[in-house]
Amino acid sequence: MKRMLAGFVAGMLACVPMAARAQPVARVVSLNLCTDQLLLLLAAPGQVVGITPLARDCWNAVLCAQAARVPVMRPTSENVVAAHPDVVLGGVYTATLAMQAARESGAKVITLPPAKSLTDIASQIMIVASAIGVPERGRELAGAFALRLASFPSGRSATDPTAAVYAANGFVTHAGSLPDDVLAHAGLRNYATVMGHEGSSRFPMEVLIAHPPDLLVLDRSGRGRSLAQSMLDHPALRQAFAGAHHLDLPARLWLCGLPQTLDAVAMLRAARGHLGILQ
Repeated sequence: MKRMLAGFVAGMLACVPMAARAQPVARVVSLNLCTDQLLLLLAAPGQVVGITPLARDCWNAVLCAQAARVPVMRPTSENVVAAHPDVVLGGVYTATLAMQAARESGAKVITLPPAKSLTDIASQIMIVASAIGVPERGRELAGAFALRLASFPSGRSATDPTAAVYAANGFVTHAGSLPDDVLAHAGLRNYATVMGHEGSSRFPMEVLIAHPPDLLVLDRSGRGRSLAQSMLDHPALRQAFAGAHHLDLPARLWLCGLPQTLDAVAMLRAARGHLGILQ
């Protein structure tokens, strides 16, 4: 009887199309804040074996609430090997030893460089979606992102207002970076480029005040009381860039290339519009 039943079940399974059969769900670990968030956007239930603790930091992660519902692990070689992942996601500059250990243990390792433009985001969504076995979800998310991105023109002109992205310790955003491309889609010229700063560098507050941009964008990345963070709240800056001439923008919106990065474009375009009213 058992043999007959087993034969019947096997026959029934043989009649089920391959696409309809349950497919094993890839177990995925992420070792980088940006891949953490792409994974949270794309993963099917039960796929996430571990993400980094940084993903739960709401100052730096726009998806921190979602991160609270999945396991976190420190990105060490020992933790990765013990988790037995099928796929490991990481960045170019982080957790290199853990990623090497993942390769040696037989996991598929995907390394994503930092997004340098808004157009990089859709392609990175598809890379992660394909790697973890959810290409349809990837196409849906990338398509929605591309559609919204198309609504923001990217051309700059010599008459566009200037904007300085000012971060802790007086660092300014340079050309060729994701925030620079966000400024372009918001119709703003990068003040650092206009002033001849080719790379990421510190910019003296005195120069910023003496030769002011039209808009000062304060790149908020933490609540800390350090001297580096306190520069953003210096009374001289508040006085020089009062009202519509300054914008507090959470760094988490463009720290990683995500669909939510377009919210930064929308905020900056609105700020640009207020400048137009004043001029």
